[in-house]
Amino acid sequence: MKCISVYTDNFEVFSDIFDRVVESPLEENEEQEVEGITISHSGDVPEHYLERMSVKPEVVVMRDKSRGLTILQHGKVFEILLPVLETA
Repeated sequence: MKCISVYTDNFEVFSDIFDRVVESPLEENEEQEVEGITISHSGDVPEHYLERMSVKPEVVVMRDKSRGLTILQHGKVFEILLPVLETA
């Protein structure tokens, strides 16, 4: 899964920029700023990362079923986990 980190703890701000963040063509380890909020492509995370994070009491887990992605919120960061389409 591809992980995009959004450095804010403000859900309203996150919601406002969410679509643009998901559609941003970021390269791995690249940072950008969207409406004053830093976002970065944090690389790929293994499947067990989601399982490990979701059991922590300080982590909020949200799912966008229509897009097949998961959002984790903890501390002052949102992490958007996007499925990686494998090409043959």
